[in-house]
Amino acid sequence: MTPSLRLAAPLAACFIALLTHSYTALAADRDPTPMAQWIKMGKEAFSHETFAGNGRVCETCHLQGGMVPGQRPDGAPIPSLANAAAIYPRFNGRQGKVITLQDQIRGCAGNALEGTPPAYGSDTLNALTVYLTSLAQGKPLDMGGKPQ
Repeated sequence: MTPSLRLAAPLAACFIALLTHSYTALAADRDPTPMAQWIKMGKEAFSHETFAGNGRVCETCHLQGGMVPGQRPDGAPIPSLANAAAIYPRFNGRQGKVITLQDQIRGCAGNALEGTPPAYGSDTLNALTVYLTSLAQGKPLDMGGKPQ
């Protein structure tokens, strides 16, 4: 095999993989199903919504859309949100009660982001809940478990 053919085959494979990945990403963004649209709305809120607070957004602390461990503004590490929807409801010792995922989202908006938490039943809170639930797709249910 000539050197140019040996180089052409891997380049062609890379090009095909790039096209396939680009098409898949485009298809996901254009998925017309209602659930896909809610996931997209939640991801946008996660990345851009400040809740009229201190200018931070969820992704300020919860990096890469919450898929990897992050850190609080004081530098303390925090786990990813990859299984967040699978571990709620859970008991909150500081509050002395069971809290839901929506309670936690509202708590972050009001405390860490120093903003106005989205109202229960609002499109914003529902979209954020749907987005975080999508991150936990396929994870085992472990109410009260530990974040990963």
